[in-house]
Amino acid sequence: MRITVLAGGVGGARFVRGLRHLVAITDLDAEIVVVGNTGDDAWVSGVRVTPDLDSLLYALAGVNDEGRGWGREGDSERVSDELRAYGVGWPWFTLGDLDLGTCLARTALLRDGLPLSAVVERLAARWPLGVTLLPATDQEVETWVHVVEDGRDRELHFEEWWVRTRAALPATAFVQRGVERAVPAPGVVEAIAEADVVLLAPSNPVVSIGTILGIPGIRQALAATAAPVVGLSPIIRGTALRGMANACLTTIGVAVDAAAVARHYGARAHGGLLDGWLVDEADADGVPGLETGGIRARAVPLRMTDDAATAAMARAALELVR
Repeated sequence: MRITVLAGGVGGARFVRGLRHLVAITDLDAEIVVVGNTGDDAWVSGVRVTPDLDSLLYALAGVNDEGRGWGREGDSERVSDELRAYGVGWPWFTLGDLDLGTCLARTALLRDGLPLSAVVERLAARWPLGVTLLPATDQEVETWVHVVEDGRDRELHFEEWWVRTRAALPATAFVQRGVERAVPAPGVVEAIAEADVVLLAPSNPVVSIGTILGIPGIRQALAATAAPVVGLSPIIRGTALRGMANACLTTIGVAVDAAAVARHYGARAHGGLLDGWLVDEADADGVPGLETGGIRARAVPLRMTDDAATAAMARAALELVR
């Protein structure tokens, strides 16, 4: 069985780790391919940072900082302190020393001419991840946010809007720079086309999954695949448990509601993407309307409290379309 997952950062990493746990504790003979968001990527202090891909890498390698939700466990920040003292980089964006080592290795390999997909493969080979990790694209596609600050229209990199302002500045639009020239990274379209099931992780629908879907060819591959496409809601009882999905959804005019996000993706039966959708038990009242609209839906616990709970979510997603 081949399972392809489209995922963002922290929430996506937790979900994929739970899916991997499900495969490990059952007799499920499955290959997992993860297509990671690259829209959060940025050049910072001369190095290429890929926050979502690194969150996936570290979580699957078992070296992530569970407390912060990002970066390496037990990391120090001496280099970032020095950069800050010199006035270099983003003072509000702290990279740990081990994390910076990954970024330096990535940058060196990119400067040597390797595409991002080859760099990800090289970095991932260090640890037994149990999955194949692919970037959505090899091209630089960065998410920028239009805001109004001090009465002026401004454009901020998504990381600045998220980390520095904590989404306190209302966004008026999200723009993926360079997306129109991007192509799916090697293996991405094949992973979707040849999958037995495609899962949309409970990641931000706008700037994580949405950025992946915006790369020409990926949405079309999802529409054409024979595999069922099942998503898991990142919204529980009107609240996003991770990230800034609340503010992002409001900006694009989508209600912060589990069923509304499913309708945003749309039913494949009516030209959209979804065959199935899981909502939390707290949002069970939205299931009948989704079923009527052509999306098979089910209410199950969706809080990723540990690998066992997340594995149960993954099992429910697979069983929904069996």
